[in-house]
Amino acid sequence: MPRQFPLRRLRSTAAVCTTMSALAATSLITAPSVAEPFSPEPCALQRTDVHHSEGLDTWNAAYPRPARALDAVMVFLSFPDSQPLTAPAELAADHFPATGDFFRRASYGAFTLRPHPLRDWIRMPSPSTSYAIRRDWSPEHRAAYLRDALAAADRHVDFSRYDVVYFVADPDAPGVDSDATKVVNLDRPMRADGTDIRRVVTVFENHPPDRLVLAHETGHVFDLPDLYHRPVDGKGDWDTHVGDWDLMGSQFGLAPDLLGWHKWKLGWLQPRQVACVRGDGPTRLTLEPLGAGPGVVVTGAAGAPAFGLGRGTKLAVVRTGAGSALAFEVRTPVGNDAAACRAGVLVYRVHSGAESGGGPIEVVDAHPDTEACWADSVYPPLADAPVALGESFTVPGEGVRVKVEDRTPSGTWTVQITPT
Repeated sequence: MPRQFPLRRLRSTAAVCTTMSALAATSLITAPSVAEPFSPEPCALQRTDVHHSEGLDTWNAAYPRPARALDAVMVFLSFPDSQPLTAPAELAADHFPATGDFFRRASYGAFTLRPHPLRDWIRMPSPSTSYAIRRDWSPEHRAAYLRDALAAADRHVDFSRYDVVYFVADPDAPGVDSDATKVVNLDRPMRADGTDIRRVVTVFENHPPDRLVLAHETGHVFDLPDLYHRPVDGKGDWDTHVGDWDLMGSQFGLAPDLLGWHKWKLGWLQPRQVACVRGDGPTRLTLEPLGAGPGVVVTGAAGAPAFGLGRGTKLAVVRTGAGSALAFEVRTPVGNDAAACRAGVLVYRVHSGAESGGGPIEVVDAHPDTEACWADSVYPPLADAPVALGESFTVPGEGVRVKVEDRTPSGTWTVQITPT
């Protein structure tokens, strides 16, 4: 995950929260096009062999799918060369309930992440400096760290009880680098208590940590890719692909809710909530705001609260190739997106053959000549990317046109999509 430059971090932490919901929406079709919210399979890209492929026709069984409650153990590791200055309970509170609340909102209540933090520090056998912890960690030092951590913790933890493992290092130890937090995927699983451990979240965060950092890393545990762009020399802007619009791009984003494509992949959007748009003529859809779900209040067209959203169509997809698609969803200041800079229909490209960090999703900027929320956005040029109410936009290079016609009193949006 990327670390922000000081100015960018200042922008991001200035984000504040607000709120939005309505009747289950249906899709209205104008011939000769066909929208299929009940059977979107033609638009479900096939999963490929690349790391964290955005294909979602099948689930990669090597990863736990967050379609039920999952248990996560938090193991707190100290070192012989440092006396911890922070209690494990304080470090646990850095990440929970914020991480669990993010996933509860993103999943519309379908998924619960249950943390089980240990009460005491567990001492590692070697000094923190001996593990040479850093962002691009050598396999030898990383393997030594994981081996020692598992051996030290195994006397205190029954790993067979947990779906997710967090190894949280003492943030004040001299060898701990806060830039090194990541998920380690193991080609050969570690084994403890009769259980194969295929991946571990290694947490090296400061106290307090980056906002929503653990939610970002936990997304990798569920087979979600990095959506940021890492410059070759490590310099330049990391957020050019998706800006503020998905946690897997930046945990500092103003609108970090997971994209509708990711919610579909994880099983949080049902097939009837995804419309596969095909044909040459216009298709008119009624789309619910992506963040609207049970218990969420949405502001309707007249500015009055509306209730009942959560079961209608939330994602529209146009297939553009064997491994590519365009996705359309309504993003508004509600739920995880409470501090969103702009409201409207967000358009993005999906590539199932692009690996994590290689641009598997790219937001299309409907306002390429302007930017917004400069003081707070992680990437102002994309902060105003959505197609706003009353606007039309043709996706460059695809010839697909989207028109945002109306926002109804119930809080839904009427959108017309025309493939050509």
